[in-house]
Amino acid sequence: MPVQTVRTGVALNYEVSGEGEPLLLVMGTAGAIQLWGDLQSRLAERYRVIAFDNRGLGGSERGDGPITMASLAEDASALLEALDVPKAHILGWSLGSAVLQELALAHPQQVASAVMYATWGRGAGFQRSVVTAMRLPYVARDMEAALTVGGLAFSPQMLDRPDFAQLLAPMLPAFPQTEAQMAVAVEQWDADLLHDSLDRLGGIATPTLVVGGEQDLLTPPWQAKAVADAIPGARFELLTGPGSSHCLHLERPDDLVTVVGGFLDEQRMTQPGRNDHR
Repeated sequence: MPVQTVRTGVALNYEVSGEGEPLLLVMGTAGAIQLWGDLQSRLAERYRVIAFDNRGLGGSERGDGPITMASLAEDASALLEALDVPKAHILGWSLGSAVLQELALAHPQQVASAVMYATWGRGAGFQRSVVTAMRLPYVARDMEAALTVGGLAFSPQMLDRPDFAQLLAPMLPAFPQTEAQMAVAVEQWDADLLHDSLDRLGGIATPTLVVGGEQDLLTPPWQAKAVADAIPGARFELLTGPGSSHCLHLERPDDLVTVVGGFLDEQRMTQPGRNDHR
């Protein structure tokens, strides 16, 4: 995969797949590109999908300075600039959705539409408890425990599948591989705990879809609904039933692609028939 040095002073690992209007994917906490699973290829059937590793994870450099939602938003903005993409649809998952909130506020001209999936605007007591539990193994540099606690991101149905370990195996390279990457994951968990955008979300004018899952314990659906309520004109979609976890894109990819694709089709930057791959 190519690496691009951007104006924020860091080299970011990225990959581009598909053709059509650009769609940037912003990854969640402690993950690299592989954690998108099949979602990336499914979306690439209709869009020019740009996926990248946040600084310090996957193949991207850590660079200098603090890791915050705002600094990660500047990285995403800088990557679009470096790739000569003036405006893109953007889908952010979990931490990536919080990064997208900051990006839409700081650089609205770059965001054609926003899909905030598994999102929140201000931490609450239950959520802080879950995030703190998931953070601790990274502090202890215990990857086995981190993966075990990471089961909170999945549905009870998925965790009880006898082939769960085999299903997860191809995605293990997406998780931190070194002490330095585990330290970056701790910085990301800290950014999650500090994230507080709720009073500013009314400033987002970008067409926005908020997607939540009924079984999501990390970013509970009421948190996602509060984000949708705070953004003028935002649409809220709640997926329910088995597999409606924090990892909807891994458990219910067909349903997620249907919801996201329908929204993005309504937000096209170009008229049907025009061939614009920028």
